[in-house]
Amino acid sequence: MITQENINELNILLKDAKPSEIIQKAFELNKEAVVTTNFRPYEAAILHAVVSVETAIPVVWCDTGYNTPQTYRHAEKVIKDLNLNVFLYVPKQTSAHRDVVMGIPSVDAPEHALFTEQVKLEPFRRAMEEHKPKVWFTNLRQGQTAFRDSIGIFSLSKDGVLKVSPFYYWSDADLDKYLEENNLPNEFKYFDPTKALENRECGLHA
Repeated sequence: MITQENINELNILLKDAKPSEIIQKAFELNKEAVVTTNFRPYEAAILHAVVSVETAIPVVWCDTGYNTPQTYRHAEKVIKDLNLNVFLYVPKQTSAHRDVVMGIPSVDAPEHALFTEQVKLEPFRRAMEEHKPKVWFTNLRQGQTAFRDSIGIFSLSKDGVLKVSPFYYWSDADLDKYLEENNLPNEFKYFDPTKALENRECGLHA
């Protein structure tokens, strides 16, 4: 069982490490790992970095059902190019059905919590319950939200899973260079139906 003290030590030790070194260290701690993605901008970087170390790692894609055509095309290209071992999780109700009975509520509407539970939180919990990872790779970065500014490269999820963010200190410019050097695509026409503002916390990481 990893402790907060262990995490603090790792964050100090690997603050200036390359993403590949951080990922390698995480696998040394425990090989029962997943990487999660929603194929938003810059997700190709974390997927490339992780599968470059462990090609068969389960890639958990929780698709809200509201992605743009551009995001779906981007996802298909990245999955094919990186030969990803994708496990797809979708809400139990289709977006077409939900559009009739609820629509996409504003963040201030009473239905927003239920909407977020249906399209994001429940599929994510189902994924984590099925895979039961000890290590969870994600592309959280400093500067995205106040909460994310506080966690570091290594952190513990609410359920005690070791969360690893290899690009935590990287800027958009750093990631642009990584994508270019590794011939990876990017896509900015991304839509998250649970957020009104870009800097809202999505619920999975808080």
